[in-house]
Amino acid sequence: MNTILIILAVAVILIYFFRKDLKHKFVPNKEKYVTIDDQFNTEKKERENEIDKILSKIGKNGLKDLSTEERKRLDELSKKIK
Repeated sequence: MNTILIILAVAVILIYFFRKDLKHKFVPNKEKYVTIDDQFNTEKKERENEIDKILSKIGKNGLKDLSTEERKRLDELSKKIK
């Protein structure tokens, strides 16, 4: 019984001293450093997804189904791709 208490006390002491290391292993820091390339690629992917959404709407219902805002946005996005 005494050995179990000693082992438990040692474990608690070790956990106390190494708590920052353990915290980062189980709960990583949520701050993420983003490079310019990452930001560019993210914005490019968002533009491509928006274009795909508009084009799929055209594919289903035709060009006449687009609103004027969607047509303007499609023109803006197509100019950015070039």
